[in-house]
Amino acid sequence: MNMELTVLALSFTLLLILGVPVAFAIGLSSVATIVVAGLPVAMVFQKMVGGMQVFSFLAIPFFVFAGELMLYGGIADRIVRFANSLVGHVRGGLGMSNVIGCTIFGGVAGSPLADVSAMGSVMIPLMKKEGYDADYAVNVTTHAALVGAIMPTSHNMIIFTLAASGLASVSVLGLILAGLVPAIILTLCNLGAAYWVAVRRGYPIHGNFPGWLEVIKSFGAALPGLFVVVIILGGILSGAFTATESASIAVAWALFVTVIVYRTLTFQNFLKACAKACKTTGVVLLLIGISNAFGYFMALYEVPQMTGALMQKISNEPWVIFLMINILLFILGTFLDMAATILICTPIFMPIAMHFGMDPMQFGIMLLINCALGLNTPPVGSVQFVGCAIGGISVGQVMRTIGPFYGALTLAMLLVTYVPQFTLWLPNLLK
Repeated sequence: MNMELTVLALSFTLLLILGVPVAFAIGLSSVATIVVAGLPVAMVFQKMVGGMQVFSFLAIPFFVFAGELMLYGGIADRIVRFANSLVGHVRGGLGMSNVIGCTIFGGVAGSPLADVSAMGSVMIPLMKKEGYDADYAVNVTTHAALVGAIMPTSHNMIIFTLAASGLASVSVLGLILAGLVPAIILTLCNLGAAYWVAVRRGYPIHGNFPGWLEVIKSFGAALPGLFVVVIILGGILSGAFTATESASIAVAWALFVTVIVYRTLTFQNFLKACAKACKTTGVVLLLIGISNAFGYFMALYEVPQMTGALMQKISNEPWVIFLMINILLFILGTFLDMAATILICTPIFMPIAMHFGMDPMQFGIMLLINCALGLNTPPVGSVQFVGCAIGGISVGQVMRTIGPFYGALTLAMLLVTYVPQFTLWLPNLLK
């Protein structure tokens, strides 16, 4: 067993270092382990196909497609106008508008990458034009976009519930509700960091408060796009449809809003949204299938039990164990894509966290926040790379001033980790 586990770990690590895509690194390391163990190679393909044949996975392509339609359908401009009418008049107002806009759009699109692509394309050039430094504009946008990972339309929540299915009963609705309060906490922390840096740098105040009439008008213009969140939550809570069905309804509503109401989705952009959704879905499902085989070996060779025993040699205090899990999740999240991190780390760390008293939904939100932080950290850092490309600034320059924003999100993550009520209050209230 030690030989097979060594092959599994070393081959996977080596392939990642060589730059092999994560899905292929997982698959090849699984094949290498099977060869060493003397098992039939066909087992990998059986586990892979079996891992993808789950009805609930239909929610993933639909949520991804809905997010892409929102991205290409011009929803972002109306959200920016609404956010700017609220806080655009305070010091660092554009930065705070950016935070609110990214949070709202994240709730609609459910993807940090789509969020930074849409909002960043609008807000980063605008902030630079108004005299804000490029590193500030990029940091505000990329960190605010991470909130999309725990919003109701996030397909990563679906992935987590399925990764956790063999370990505990975690409903999609419960996880969605568990993420709402942490999303507010993350937003407040981002607003605090944006304001604090703006004051320290002496950014000017732009304009006056436009009045509540303008706020109401801009909210009304953005409301059709935002209504997708109400439809999803209301439909699931009322029992009108399941989480999987809600994803298809989100697509229908996104098409209705962008084609009929706003009339901003061109046929060319519709084709782009279809192509991007197909590509993302293909990557995610390939990862899910391959990770099912990888997870089989981790369970077979008792990786979670070994990891837990190793941690307990360091400490038996729950707060120390949770801190170690956070650190390990963050490190792994900087090297792996979000879906891969969820699929690989959930079966390893979730049993340990549950053993020390953490609720599965609380662990899920903690994991998603760590994964989101990894999207904004080199060497993978896809969200940060997109933001830097839009802002015309290097990753190194952004990393030099990232401290306040990192600190704000780390504070939010620690609150989620050590104060269960933030995550569990709303699900328990609506049980």
